Amino acid sequence: MRNTVKTIAAFGGITALTLGLTACGTASDPAAAGAAGDASAPLVVAASPTPHADILTYVKDNLAQKAGLKLEVKEFTDYVLPNTATQDGQVDANYFQHKPYLDDFNKKNGTTIVPVVDVHLEPLGLYSQKAKSLKDLKPGQTVAVPNDTTNEGRALKLLADNGVIVLKPGVGADAKLSDITDKKGLEIKELEAATVPRALSDVDAAVINGNYAIEAKLTPAKDALALEKSEGNPYANFLAVKKGNEDDPRVKKLAQLLNSPEVKKYIEATYKGSVTPAFGAAG
Repeated sequence: MRNTVKTIAAFGGITALTLGLTACGTASDPAAAGAAGDASAPLVVAASPTPHADILTYVKDNLAQKAGLKLEVKEFTDYVLPNTATQDGQVDANYFQHKPYLDDFNKKNGTTIVPVVDVHLEPLGLYSQKAKSLKDLKPGQTVAVPNDTTNEGRALKLLADNGVIVLKPGVGADAKLSDITDKKGLEIKELEAATVPRALSDVDAAVINGNYAIEAKLTPAKDALALEKSEGNPYANFLAVKKGNEDDPRVKKLAQLLNSPEVKKYIEATYKGSVTPAFGAAG
């Protein structure tokens, strides 16, 4: 499998390149990422394009140089390669996921990725090009949901919380399709998370991850028929590294910058509630 990524250097222009990666990568490639622990080497971070890479680019353009950090960002459009590339040493860190997803990924793939610092939350939302409200969803219609374990459970809980379906008591965000006790005549269609926005015109409604909604020019706070609540939400997205690299001085610098008042202000001003800070820096 080949994956096209963008590299954004903290010092220099923007360079596009193609990086060959596989979901079951083998040997580490030290040349592809900075030497771990070398504070003078660039820190290479894998990230989803929006909002993760956007936030990192803000740090690169406004905060990194003053902090003595060289930062490179490689954009990935899926939820697998950033972790395998981090595990194999092809990148130093990643920023794209939440803890329930990472726990599931590590368990299934034998990886040892660990969180470093929470940065933001992207509320999951239900969207439609055909229905103007939840009451417009009728029996016989189709609702698409992400097919990965954690986001599917999260999506089903959102649907249940808003009366679209009924789940077995107590299953919460661990729900599976088999936990639905009443679909209310709806067909639930499973799709890979990144493809759900592109399928929105082909279904009656779809539950879309916040970053993919933004990329699809949707405004979660305005366009969603239903939106996850931020309070008490366990799905904060964070900076992550392979276990053992948490004390890399470059990682520590980036963690501090990502939790700075400047980044908090940037998230609030840029995303206006569609993405919210997951830390309490004074601003």
